[in-house]
Amino acid sequence: MSVGLLGNKIGMTQIFDESGNIIPVTILKVGPCVVTQVKTKSKDGYDSIQVGYGNVSPKALTQPELGHLQKSDIQPLRYLKEFRVSEENEFNLGQILDVNSFSPGQLINIQGKSIGKGFSGLQKRYNFSRGPMTHGSKNHRAPGSIGMGTSPGRVLPGKKMSGQVGNKVTTIKKLKVIQVNLEENILVIKGSVPGKPGNLLSIVPSE
Repeated sequence: MSVGLLGNKIGMTQIFDESGNIIPVTILKVGPCVVTQVKTKSKDGYDSIQVGYGNVSPKALTQPELGHLQKSDIQPLRYLKEFRVSEENEFNLGQILDVNSFSPGQLINIQGKSIGKGFSGLQKRYNFSRGPMTHGSKNHRAPGSIGMGTSPGRVLPGKKMSGQVGNKVTTIKKLKVIQVNLEENILVIKGSVPGKPGNLLSIVPSE
C-alpha cells in the first residue's frame, strides 16, 4: 500500500558504474503530482488518495472533470489515478508529490501500456512453430487444427488464435532506481519499461 506517482518515459540510454560496467537505463520524467482527492475508510469505505499529473488547458477537460478539480481548488490536470494507502498515512488536498519519495537502490514497479504490434499471427503472437517450407507443403504459417469434430463440435474457449499483439497495460516489477534528479524530476531506472518515449507510466514502490 504505497503511494505511486505518474510520469512519462523519455527514452533509453546507457551509463557506466564505478567498476566500468555498462548499465542499460530508462530515463523517466516523474511528477510533480498533486493530491486531488483523499478518501477515508469512514467516509468512502477504504483509504486511498487520488493523484493528478500533467497541467493542461481547461478546454481539454469535460465539465465534470473540471468541476471535480475546482471543488478542491486545483488547477486542470490531464491524468488522474487512485492509489490505496494505509490509514496512518497523512495526505492533504493540493499536496505536491515528487521524486523525493524515491531513493537510489530502491526497487519499484512500473505500469504502462505496451507498444501495439497490430493484428498478428500465431508465430509472432504465441511463438508457434511453422510448417515445412519445402517438399510440397502448403502449410507454412497456418494455425492447424482448432478442435475436435462432432464432439464437442465447437471451438473451446481460450484457444490461442491470431489477434492483436501489444497495446495492453503491463507491469514490470522490481526495477532498480539508479539515480534521482530532484531539480529536473528525473528518475533513472535500470532496464526497460513498457511503451514508446512519451508513454504515461505509473511508478509505485515495490512491496
